[in-house]
Amino acid sequence: MNGRPENRAFWIEPLGPQHDRAAFSCGVDSLDFYLQKQAGQDLKKHAAVSFVLTPDGREIAGYYTLSQYAVQLANVPEHLAKKLPKYPMVPTPLIGRLAVSTAFRGQRHGETLLMDALNRILHHSKGLASAGVIVDAIDDAAVAFYKKYGFLEIPNVPRRLFLPIGTIDTLFG
Repeated sequence: MNGRPENRAFWIEPLGPQHDRAAFSCGVDSLDFYLQKQAGQDLKKHAAVSFVLTPDGREIAGYYTLSQYAVQLANVPEHLAKKLPKYPMVPTPLIGRLAVSTAFRGQRHGETLLMDALNRILHHSKGLASAGVIVDAIDDAAVAFYKKYGFLEIPNVPRRLFLPIGTIDTLFG
């Protein structure tokens, strides 16, 4: 695609000043705007951390964000809530955004980004409690993407999904 070899090596690293944010385009204005204009501010204010998939340390093939979050226990699917402590709020990281550049579509980079995020969350859950992970899907196609990996819709909150930490542990166990 675009003359790029399919087998070119990629890696994921925290967003930094060397990354070409201005050139990123996934076709969704809000996701493009976030990476281009807001991600740096969120990092400085400790609101969210962005991780980028890059083939060369400069170009951004995709990205995702992580931040701390808590979900009301009443909003967790009932069969899962029964297994959690009975606190009003349960700790969960939030994957707030996940996007792949149009130039890199069709190469399973969305899956690569999601697996990296889940692996990071699992690793950090050993030292910072997490009941699972929350995602806010941008559209119905994103909901379907997350459901393929076991995410469950949260009742009464459109496009918000939950994946228990135990499921993540099994995935990487």
